[in-house]
Amino acid sequence: MKAYGKKVWLIPDAFLGSESANDLTTHEAVCVINTSDNDAAISLTLLFEDRDPICGFNAVCGAERTHHIRLDKIRDKDGHGIPYDTPYAILVESSEPVVVQYSRLDASRAELALMTTIAWTPEG
Repeated sequence: MKAYGKKVWLIPDAFLGSESANDLTTHEAVCVINTSDNDAAISLTLLFEDRDPICGFNAVCGAERTHHIRLDKIRDKDGHGIPYDTPYAILVESSEPVVVQYSRLDASRAELALMTTIAWTPEG
């Protein structure tokens, strides 16, 4: 299958909230689609306003597959998760061309809010 997408994506507005007011869990997801014939090694780097970047969050999106990387569940090589209640941005790098979508489910109130957008790629 033809490989569509790019290898570098940016998500400027990420925020993993800690509150959930109902049965659903507030969460974010980096959704990846890989149309190539090879598995895509995905690396996430978190960028902050007031602290150094955090690296080491990795995932794999199989060949001709999709993968929803739940940011409340992913861990780095040392077992650390993404910080809650802190604004950050995400640099997504892939070994294969992919397309990246970002989604946030805010369940902090009884009325749910869902936000989703295609990430931006500097590769044009």
